Amino acid sequence: MNIQHHPSDDLLVALAAGRLESGQALLVTVHLDGCSDCRAQLHTLQALGGVLLDEVTPHSLAAESLNRTLARISAIPVRTAPESAAAPLAHRQSVRPELPSGVDWPASFNGCQVSRWHWMGPGMRWSRVQLGHAARGNLFLLRIAPGCNLPRHTHSDLELTQVLCGSFNDGRAFFGPGDFDAADSSVHHQPIVQADRECVCLAYVGGPLRFDSRVAGLIGGWIGL
Repeated sequence: MNIQHHPSDDLLVALAAGRLESGQALLVTVHLDGCSDCRAQLHTLQALGGVLLDEVTPHSLAAESLNRTLARISAIPVRTAPESAAAPLAHRQSVRPELPSGVDWPASFNGCQVSRWHWMGPGMRWSRVQLGHAARGNLFLLRIAPGCNLPRHTHSDLELTQVLCGSFNDGRAFFGPGDFDAADSSVHHQPIVQADRECVCLAYVGGPLRFDSRVAGLIGGWIGL
């Protein structure tokens, strides 16, 4: 896998510090699954964070701080999911939509719920990805046939894309398997899938896309893009 496009240093720093929003964190973590260079960079940032913590001047806590904290933790009620609810969840996690031949699910998808493929347009399908907790943005899998393209659009918020297979060109650059892209309101593009293979991408959409076409906008609003 010849990866050319990677998450920014800001995203990696935020991930290392635990400050990255959960939907964005999934996109970056999926990239890390297949990118040894970014994994090495993340480990360096985590080690640097540890050194900085070691250099921070310690402050004494009140004598009863630990006991009060433990008491508050003990007071939190334990909630056990009913067996009838747990079984369907396990079933939904085990039954995922089919990916193209030779493409495996990234390990970072463990614990995610992934819907079946839904029709979005000729040669285009989408699937919703849900985390085990509420996320600020929307997460989608997009499966686009060779030669097809997404409608031209810009963004109201951050959009992150991780390519799982296939490739596309949006006029700015060529993105192939393993590549990562970040786009905001300054980017106005139309991703076109290359003719050799269908393309599957994981996408995080922080806010509604702004499509040039009114029809595309209506479909995007219905889906949640």
